[in-house]
Amino acid sequence: MRCLTLRNPGRARSDTWEVKTPRFRAVVVSAVVAGLALLLLVVATAGDVYAPLGNSDPGALTTYGFAVVRFVADAAAAGCFGGLVFATFVAPGRRTGALSAEAYAASRFAAGCAACWLAAALVAVPFSAAAASGLPVSRVLRPEVFLPILNATEEPKAWLCVAVAAATATALACPAMAWRTAVAAAVAAGVGLLPLVSVGRVSVGAGHDLATNAMFWHVPAASAWLGALVSLLARLRRGPAVEELILRRYHRLSLTCFVVTALSGAVAGFVLTRPDGLVSRYGLVLAVETALLFAAGFGIAAWRRRRCGVRLVVAELVLLALGTGGSAALTVLVPPAFVNHPATVHEILLGYSLDAPQSFARLVGDWRPDLLFAPLALIAVTAYLFGARRLRRRGDQWPPGRVVAWLGGWVIVVVVTSSGLGVYSPGTFSLHMVTHMALNMFAPVLLVLGGPVTLALRALPAGAPGDVPGAREWVASLLHAPVTRFFAHPAVAAILFAGSFYALYFSGLFGQAMLYHWAHQLMKVHFLVTGYLFAWVVVGADRTPRQLPHLARLGMLFAVMPFHAFFGVILMSKQTVIAYTYYHYLALPWAGDLLADQRLGGGIAWASGEIPMVVMVVALLVQWARDDERTARRADRHGDSEIEAYNAMLAELGSRRG
Repeated sequence: MRCLTLRNPGRARSDTWEVKTPRFRAVVVSAVVAGLALLLLVVATAGDVYAPLGNSDPGALTTYGFAVVRFVADAAAAGCFGGLVFATFVAPGRRTGALSAEAYAASRFAAGCAACWLAAALVAVPFSAAAASGLPVSRVLRPEVFLPILNATEEPKAWLCVAVAAATATALACPAMAWRTAVAAAVAAGVGLLPLVSVGRVSVGAGHDLATNAMFWHVPAASAWLGALVSLLARLRRGPAVEELILRRYHRLSLTCFVVTALSGAVAGFVLTRPDGLVSRYGLVLAVETALLFAAGFGIAAWRRRRCGVRLVVAELVLLALGTGGSAALTVLVPPAFVNHPATVHEILLGYSLDAPQSFARLVGDWRPDLLFAPLALIAVTAYLFGARRLRRRGDQWPPGRVVAWLGGWVIVVVVTSSGLGVYSPGTFSLHMVTHMALNMFAPVLLVLGGPVTLALRALPAGAPGDVPGAREWVASLLHAPVTRFFAHPAVAAILFAGSFYALYFSGLFGQAMLYHWAHQLMKVHFLVTGYLFAWVVVGADRTPRQLPHLARLGMLFAVMPFHAFFGVILMSKQTVIAYTYYHYLALPWAGDLLADQRLGGGIAWASGEIPMVVMVVALLVQWARDDERTARRADRHGDSEIEAYNAMLAELGSRRG
């Protein structure tokens, strides 16, 4: 029987813990059984979970079957995403861009989990349709019954999106031999974790904007933690010892995931439970899940203090599996907030009330944090400042203007998403257009002038000794990846930047997107990303994969400018209200004439679009002049060296004649 060891890098002496191969399978199976048992126990004691929501009971087969399928899908998704995270950012790689043996094994494990995830997602489609319609799953399997339910409900569609993402992750992870391919598979798997969050219980009722944004962080973090832990145990089964680098990277990953999972789970749990629901069955299961999470977090701290070994890793796996079962159980139970605090129309659409009319004081003072963009801004600013500090400590200089530009860009993002401006922007088209223009044009110009990629390449540590790539190599590899080259192509960046306005607002897509919180957030992400791509190509302080001459960039800028002006003019002359159904549902008494407000939004788009364009023109001309100066100085130095060489030759000839 083969024995495996795990070395504790923190001790001076070589302490090892014995792990036998058959025990690995037993540990994994035991963890899965424990989580499934907790789930079935909660479902069996939950009573009627359909009547409080006004739905019919679809039967025991649908209830229990959907719960089990959901648990299998969650566990497989965690194994897929976490395994790919382990393969790409925990296991040591190779500078050639190929996966190492440890990373390849983790990728193959993730591919198997992805295939299981795909099968579970496909099975979950009819089960979710049956649970939503109150019909037995055997009846829903009939096409004449299933298709109308699919068109009328959101969760079965979300499961289909999950199946597409799982299929993509399977196709990429199975043959993956290169690091970039594994990263692409991880991105596909990460995207597949989000559709169910967008249509789940957290996306309904009062405060669903806070809960949904929190779960956008919670689910990927928890999945990465669990999947990476299983991959680490699988690594123990395959080899005689685990390298110090793997343990150090896993410690960082697990600690980060624990903090993110705990904070985001607390926000979502409070929104769905409220203080008066803590003594309910839902509150009890939530408390158990929280206790399991903190017990696993205590295990991380104990391991980092070098007190325990593999036994603690195994206990951590069991705790996280139980937590997965508890999380699946929470999707079955009815949140107390649904019963104790019925939502108004505004809360159903937005998550909060907009009864009070907008005013300058409310736009400035009524803050409601956007838990997607505010943490992202905090992380980006903190990482940037740490990078600049590292350069200064090393004796290198980093321009203060770039720091100011980066901070200013993220301040704009936070203000337009979390201040009263962000709170009231879904209420009127004019304020929405202010948010759109700020995210699409104002913030990106400042962000690209901050030069974050250049700072990362200079500040991040290089790979570990032994030709193991590190964070700097990861950034460089992604910067030159084919997908980056495609989206950074000037034509692609310009089409995405200018064409998004017309495709979104003149196709009916905007009216449909405003009905869902996840679509609000997706629009904001799209505005910011497309604006960043265009500004990066035109005036970015970081070099792009396809560097353009300054004259070509200036021509590209002038070619795009009229499209924004035309867009504003079309809005101001349009005779029908965009997204009329949404604004009619919202029915804000203080909103006034919707068509007049839409024309005001067109004027804002037309007028405000010129300011960042002027800033980009000025920045481009300054960069052009500085590049010319550097070129002239290089030419002067080259000319001086040639003159010195010529004089030296004449002196040598003179000495020979003498």
